[in-house]
Amino acid sequence: MKDKNPDKGYVALLGWAPGAIEAMDDFDRRYVVVAPPWAEDYSKKHDIPYLPWDFERLNDRSMEIAQTLKDMGVDVAIPLFEETVEWAGAINSVLLDNPRLFGQSILFRDKALMKRRAQLGGIRVGIFEEAHDREDVIRFLKRVNQTLLKLDGDPNDPIHLKAFDKAGCLGHRVIRTPDEVDTIPDDEFPVLMESHLDGWEFAVEAWIWDGKIQFLNISEYVTLGYSVFVPATPELEKYRPAITAQIERLIKTFDIQFGFVHPEYFVTSDGEMYFGEVAYRPPGFKVFELLERAYGFNAYQGMVLMFDPRTTQEEIDNFFPEAVKDAKGVAGCFGVYPRRRVVSTLEMPAETENHPYFDFHELAPPREETVTKRTAFGTHWGLIYFFGEDTYTMRDLLKAQEELDFYV
Repeated sequence: MKDKNPDKGYVALLGWAPGAIEAMDDFDRRYVVVAPPWAEDYSKKHDIPYLPWDFERLNDRSMEIAQTLKDMGVDVAIPLFEETVEWAGAINSVLLDNPRLFGQSILFRDKALMKRRAQLGGIRVGIFEEAHDREDVIRFLKRVNQTLLKLDGDPNDPIHLKAFDKAGCLGHRVIRTPDEVDTIPDDEFPVLMESHLDGWEFAVEAWIWDGKIQFLNISEYVTLGYSVFVPATPELEKYRPAITAQIERLIKTFDIQFGFVHPEYFVTSDGEMYFGEVAYRPPGFKVFELLERAYGFNAYQGMVLMFDPRTTQEEIDNFFPEAVKDAKGVAGCFGVYPRRRVVSTLEMPAETENHPYFDFHELAPPREETVTKRTAFGTHWGLIYFFGEDTYTMRDLLKAQEELDFYV
């Protein structure tokens, strides 16, 4: 374990993330992991600074964790998962004596409020509404297509349904016909409904300190929910000045002074940029790990720098590389989901394993033979990692994985 600097911030990591813990073990900041009770035995065994807390428990004792951390001398709390963003806002409103931080965290959690705040800031968004039942969804589907001047017999433009406060693709559905509305379980309501945006969807990772962008990465999706790589192709990177301007507007609109944001955008064929959503925590699909493979810097440590009130600009300048130019290569990953309904074994395709870009995989043998039907975007069974020199080769390689069977 690296020596800790008492002159630097003491941080609390909210949530259990092995990658973040390893990063902090090798960093100069003091830290404590705030995680559910099931992590206690492992933490003791491996000498991990640990404080038990059940993030499911929202009651009149919820501020107890903020006071506990304050008494320990902790400077700031850092959310590692969607479910801990609101907790971080509540805790930091106490630790940093800034009540606005809790309200700000709710904007990052409630997608409907988030879209309204973006709209108030002059950020382009699609049409959106909240649905409390299936009738609301049918009404919105009809209204959107009426707005698009669809005639009887024309295929509907799809609408998107998203959970108010879940991460990434969880709870994301695409609805095209009133009949599909019947497939939505009662327990998914209320939901956010959005019009479909035709365009190139991509994600951004931005490290923010003193209200300014310190490092900005553009992650290119090959197929949403399946694959991503960094850095992006030159075709997407050419939008970097426009994307940077969008992030600066986002920082101003949401009054972000420090931290890390992971927004998603659409760019249309005429170059217009539309806001999808923004998260105030690390992205999924191991993008932090991809960044370390491509650039060599640890994105978790960079995130801690952004949260630590004792960070200096000199430290930041020495920590982050220059985007794209300093990349040692292109890193990508593909999320595997079985294409067959019944599987018995894991079998890596030769064209994947023998490709010069193949790095390693995290796939495990199937635990059961029957593959449950994928609802909405579902959850992948594991990731395959690739690394190489050319962005186009990477893009085509990740796309090709969609046609292969890894579970047979």
